[in-house]
Order: sequence, then structure tokens, then C-alpha cells
Amino acid sequence: MTNNHALQTPVLIAATVATGLSAGLFYGYACSVMPGLGRADDRTFVDAMQRINVAILNGWFALVFVGALLLSVGAAVLHLRGGGRPALPWIVAAAALYVVMLVITFRVNVPLNDALAAAGHPDRITDLSAVRERFEERWVRWNVIRAVTSTAAFGLLVGALVVSARGHRGVG
Repeated sequence: MTNNHALQTPVLIAATVATGLSAGLFYGYACSVMPGLGRADDRTFVDAMQRINVAILNGWFALVFVGALLLSVGAAVLHLRGGGRPALPWIVAAAALYVVMLVITFRVNVPLNDALAAAGHPDRITDLSAVRERFEERWVRWNVIRAVTSTAAFGLLVGALVVSARGHRGVG
């Protein structure tokens, strides 16, 4: 058994877990956080989102958010040869969907977060309703797309694990 073969499954499992955690985060926002905040008044909404956007920028989030892609790429490299090849298309497709989610995050959601932060403290914003209106609907819509793409990436990595496990049963 080569080192490459010995690392295939653990790296693929780690990629799957990290991707699942990211998907769960966006899913949680889509079905609980944003609907809950959607029922709040404008000041509460703006204040809460500004605080959430600061709080999420931490090492644990970054580790999973970036780590999912790095681990998926690592899993793809480890599956390039031998018995790992049947899982490779699943892993590559998952990584591609995760990249789509990252592009959406950095092209849509982060700029919206930055604009919300630039509006200033909620007590000093003269038109909270307008600030919220420029943010909420677009952010929520694109977050749902992030939830779908990252969940699909997670599903593909689960598929890769199944295909990989089937291939490894025949090895030995």
C-alpha cells in the first residue's frame, strides 16, 4: 500500500466534513437566521447582521471555509492514480461547486456585508430601512444559492466516498 493510497480516504473524509460544515452554515442562515432576522425591526436587523459579520471572521470559520477547498483539491490529487480514479470526477465536481460558492461569497455577499458595515452604527444611520433594503433581499437570495451549491458539493463528496470505498474493497 502506498502513502498516496493510505491518505486518500482520510483526506476525502476531511474534505467531506469541512464541506458539510460550510453547507450547514449556509443552510442554517437560509432556514433560521435570516427568516428570524427578517421578522425583526430595521435597527435590530442591521445591528445583528453587522455583529454577525464581524463575529464570523475567526480562525475556526476560516479553517473550515478555506480548508474545504484545499482538502478537496488534495483529495483530487491523491485520487489521480490507481484505484482512486473512479472517485475523481465526483471530487472534481464537488470542488468546482465549492469554487462557485466561494465566487458568490466574494463577489456578492462580502461586498454587501462591507456596504452594511460602511453604513455605520445603527444609532447613527438616518435611514435604516433603506440600508436594510439594499442588503437583505439580495444577500438572502445569494445565500440560498450558496447553500444549494455547497450542499451539492457535500453530496458529491459523499458520493466520492461511496465510490472510493467500493474501489478499495476490491484492492488487497
